[in-house]
Formats: sequence, C-alpha cells, structure tokens
Amino acid sequence: MKATWNGVVVAESDDTVLVEGNHYFPESALRHEYFTFSNHKTMCPWKGQATYLSLLINGELNPEAAWTYADPKPEADMVRGRVAFWKGVQVTE
Repeated sequence: MKATWNGVVVAESDDTVLVEGNHYFPESALRHEYFTFSNHKTMCPWKGQATYLSLLINGELNPEAAWTYADPKPEADMVRGRVAFWKGVQVTE
C-alpha cells in the first residue's frame, strides 16, 4: 500500500492493518521528512486518544493529515505503532 499526497509518496508498506476502512501503516513505513508536529488530539470510544501529524511538502501544509494511537485501548492494540491518513491523502495498492 502507498499513501500519496501532492504527488509524493509519504508512506509505503505491504504490512498495513485495515480498521474501519482505514489502512494503518507501520511508523517505520513513513517518510519522516514530510511529517511535522501537530498538537491536535481526539478521543475514540474504543481505540482511545489519537494524536495527529501534519504533512509539509514543497511548502504546502496539510494539517492533521495523519493520526496514530500511541497507547490504544487493549481491544485496539492492532493499531499500536501505526499511522492512518485522511484529508486528501490517497491510499492505494
């Protein structure tokens, strides 16, 4: 699977986990040079607290385009150490 934004591959892996229609990539699959900090957080009733990352590519910012669960609830442990995408990031095979 590949995650692409603005024509740039930001993550690539053959080891994704599909949860609620979202592919969760291992953190090691991210091209970290395109990611930047975000202090945005949300709460999922069954997965726990999500923290977000923004994308910065060629001077364009896509805020909170990726999210991760650093310490998911036990029933969501399959997403631990993984990152999913939205906000225009294309995930394809």
